[in-house]
Amino acid sequence: MSTFHYASIRLVFYFEPYFRPFVNSMVILVTGGAGYIGSHTAVELLSQGHKVVVLDDLSNACEESLSRVERICNRKVHFVHGNVCDPNCLTSLFSRFKFDAVIHFAGCKAVGESVRKPLDYYHNNVTGSLFLLEAMKKFDVKKFVFSSSATIYGQKAPVPYVETLKTGGALNPYGSSKWMVEQILIDAAKADSELSVAMLRYFNPIGAHPSGLIGEDPLGVPNNLLPFIAQVAVGKREVLSVFGDDYETPDGTCIRDYLHVVDLAEGHVKALNWLMGHKGAEAFNLGTGTGFSVLDVVKAFEAASGVVIPYQVVSRRSGDLAVFWADATKAKAVLGWEAKRTLNDMMIDTWRWQSLNPNGYADT
Repeated sequence: MSTFHYASIRLVFYFEPYFRPFVNSMVILVTGGAGYIGSHTAVELLSQGHKVVVLDDLSNACEESLSRVERICNRKVHFVHGNVCDPNCLTSLFSRFKFDAVIHFAGCKAVGESVRKPLDYYHNNVTGSLFLLEAMKKFDVKKFVFSSSATIYGQKAPVPYVETLKTGGALNPYGSSKWMVEQILIDAAKADSELSVAMLRYFNPIGAHPSGLIGEDPLGVPNNLLPFIAQVAVGKREVLSVFGDDYETPDGTCIRDYLHVVDLAEGHVKALNWLMGHKGAEAFNLGTGTGFSVLDVVKAFEAASGVVIPYQVVSRRSGDLAVFWADATKAKAVLGWEAKRTLNDMMIDTWRWQSLNPNGYADT
């Protein structure tokens, strides 16, 4: 993954139906919007009548995802090929559009890679966020939703994770970069009484849109569990590696809070709506509040797909915690959001996406 390649800006202008009037319609910049979570969030924004401008350098995404989003919604996405680490790109972009809010997904996200390439991660995740905030300040944009992570709670946090816990002490540069950006946002909101920020701390998003048109399409070897399982199911991978079966859990494998990506996308819309009437910076956990082990997920996928998933137990992976899951009480009480979809829903939608698109967007 190259984080230092600043692609030139490519603007593609759309008219009808992109600029159709909607009551309470807003113009939203979605950075990293061609990626997994970004594309699903674009669907939810468009379905609410908002106008979506996506900025993405396509270093870990595919423009085809946005074509699929347009098919789902029967509305146009305005795509800009560029990088948040390029101030000239941001100045040009903010000069052309009057944004009502920004949802910031753009960044590197692989834990293992962050250990090998820490400077890339701090540059892309932290510096890119700073440049974006500077552009917002220059052009008087005051609403910001940040894609954060449960990794900011660190290795010693008790479960379930609640927003009042001390943060910091992440085991890897990826988690540290997310924590750093949160601190920047908190300080920025203190300095600017008009700035409104929602920091959304994700747990483990999985699944795909029920249409089967968009889903998770990692480049190279998947870093996350479910995409690897799905690729084994369609024959792209021979066997799943389970990293350790000697943890202090019922079946010895790690337990995580798995969240349907559509629930997560809906959480961003809820956060955006909440920002319209609030100031300052607030953090929210987005999770189900329930943990499932690696083997629970394997069994659930086999039941949903009818495919047996061969796996082998290998050594523990450095930095993995035995268990963690969310306390999402605050998101329900304040944002009016809660996860609705079950683990079975996540498996069914993942299998539909992967079976219809064995090679991801490359099948187009």
